[in-house]
Amino acid sequence: MEVTIVENQRLEIQKKIDKVLCGKAEVESCCPIKDILARFGDKWSIYTILTLGKEEKVRFNELKNQISGVSQRMLTVTLRSLEEDGLVSRQVYAEIPPRVEYSLTPLGQGLLLQLLQLADWAKLNIDQILEARERYAKKEKLAQLA
Repeated sequence: MEVTIVENQRLEIQKKIDKVLCGKAEVESCCPIKDILARFGDKWSIYTILTLGKEEKVRFNELKNQISGVSQRMLTVTLRSLEEDGLVSRQVYAEIPPRVEYSLTPLGQGLLLQLLQLADWAKLNIDQILEARERYAKKEKLAQLA
C-alpha cells in the first residue's frame, strides 16, 4: 500500500509532536523542551521579546511603558528568566542613578523571528478565529438557556 504525500506529512508532524510531548520512558530527555517552551510561552515573555525586538536597547521603564498591563514585578521576573535562558542581555552602567539596558541576544533574535511567524499566522487567520469565538459564545448562551 502506497503512502500519500499528505499522509507522509502527517506522520512527520506526529513524530515532531511526539518528540516534544514524549512518552513516560523519555521524560527526562523531554522535560527541558517542555520547560523551555513554558518559559517563553507566557504572554509577558512574548510581549517582552516582541518589544525588545523593536529597538536595539531599551531601559526598564521604557520597556514597562511599552508593555500594556505588565506590573513592575512581573516584568522583572520575566526579564530575569529570559536572561537566564540566554534570550535577553542586561547591561548595567555604573552611573548615578544606575542605568540598566536590555536587549535581545542572538538567541533571542532567533526566537523573535519565530514569534513574528506566529503573529503573521494570527493576522492571517484572525477572521476565522473571531467567527469561531462568536459561534462558541452563541453555543454557550444556548446551553445556559436550556
